Amino acid sequence: MNAARKPWEERSAARVVAPARSRKLAKVPFVELADGRLQGVVSSGSDIERVYVSSLTAANHSFHCSTNNNRPCGGIRRGGCNHLRALADEAVLQYGVERVARYVRADVAEDATTGAAVLAAVDPWHEPSAGAPVFSRFLRHLAYLELAATTEPLPELHWFPAGGAVR
Repeated sequence: MNAARKPWEERSAARVVAPARSRKLAKVPFVELADGRLQGVVSSGSDIERVYVSSLTAANHSFHCSTNNNRPCGGIRRGGCNHLRALADEAVLQYGVERVARYVRADVAEDATTGAAVLAAVDPWHEPSAGAPVFSRFLRHLAYLELAATTEPLPELHWFPAGGAVR
């Protein structure tokens, strides 16, 4: 039975989907399609120590943007803010415009290539929401980068199924 197992079933690491195009992490170090939202962390253009947590909800196209200490973004207006635009552009680089548009339920033109096209298709409106869970996920990802490379399982991920049957 073990001979039929695929090699990835024998590892404690998940496969990573390659980005649609390479991107620089300085402006948007963290972007994900998760929890029914396009969400991530965007660096401030004016303060090196400040980041913004931006998100766009797929269900109703509401967005929110605030600093990591929950101060609202000063550029919020109908249609988004500069942080949300940067997040959408980087999401398109990471996942491709088709996948981002499908995830946020946007009807974009076939020739659309940017996050701005996705945002224009949904006409986002502001609704305050909690940014802490997104920022916490970002910090958790940073913590994994500090771990030494190993093929051993991580104790905190012991719940994650590594193979076929549950024992």
